Amino acid sequence: MAKRKGNLIVISGPSGAGKGTLVSRLLERVPDAWVSVSATTRQPREGEKDGVHYFFMDPDRFTDLVDEGGFLEWAHVHGNYYGTPRASVEKAIAEGKQVILEIDVQGALQVREVMPGCHLVFIEPPSMEILEQRLRGRGTEPDDVVEKRMRTAKVELAQKMEYDNTVMNDDLERATEELVSLIDSFACDTRGSL
Repeated sequence: MAKRKGNLIVISGPSGAGKGTLVSRLLERVPDAWVSVSATTRQPREGEKDGVHYFFMDPDRFTDLVDEGGFLEWAHVHGNYYGTPRASVEKAIAEGKQVILEIDVQGALQVREVMPGCHLVFIEPPSMEILEQRLRGRGTEPDDVVEKRMRTAKVELAQKMEYDNTVMNDDLERATEELVSLIDSFACDTRGSL
């Protein structure tokens, strides 16, 4: 088998589109896939481990890294900073890994500015009605949160044309196969490189 080149694959889509499930299935089928760990200034929750769930940082260290260009993307959300550390992603790509970032649309577009050779993949729900059923079916969020997520989904869906590829998650097995096939095509394409 030809040597696979490392890639950065950014996966986005509305809450409830099935990104997390698809990424989990992808990790089982693509041996050289690696999910980037984000950094945050929020406090660890019970059971979370530094370097596994997040890199936990104090705000001063985080903002120093922002100033040094140490993040591919970052945002201030609900009083805390979140970001994708640049060094670990670049190291994994250099090692030939298929680096997966599961982030929002705003973050994805930031990453493209910094690393134009990345691959943006949008996970699309079959319909807004099915998306709402999935969100309500979780039973974990009150109605006002579901309604907010639905409004956000409309904005995110309007930006899907900014992405290189769209995977419709209407059938989990088919969507998984399509995503795996995309990643394999990126890894075997020797025309350009990050």
